[in-house]
Amino acid sequence: MNELPEKTCSIERLVTVPADVERVLNGEKTATRRNGVYAYPEEIMVLDGKEFKIEKLYKQTLGEMTDEDAKQEGFASLEEYKQSILALHPKMPWLPTMSVWVHEFSPVAK
Repeated sequence: MNELPEKTCSIERLVTVPADVERVLNGEKTATRRNGVYAYPEEIMVLDGKEFKIEKLYKQTLGEMTDEDAKQEGFASLEEYKQSILALHPKMPWLPTMSVWVHEFSPVAK
């Protein structure tokens, strides 16, 4: 396994936008992309009292993203996801070569 870098932020900051929290709780969002590592596989994220386990962590460029990836993020299409990200980060250019860390997660069965 590749060695993972040190975290750049904490798991509590992984999903913070209220609409995204809602998407996770509704099962519509099963991944989030960040410019750094916020959580490692097996870690538990708690949202609104519900637990979600980080399943996978890997790098991807924005240019590699597909509509399927956007659906994991809770959006209907890549274009919809892109517009949402650019609205959140107005000064950020959408560069196909830009690398992001993909954090995939699933609900913890109780």
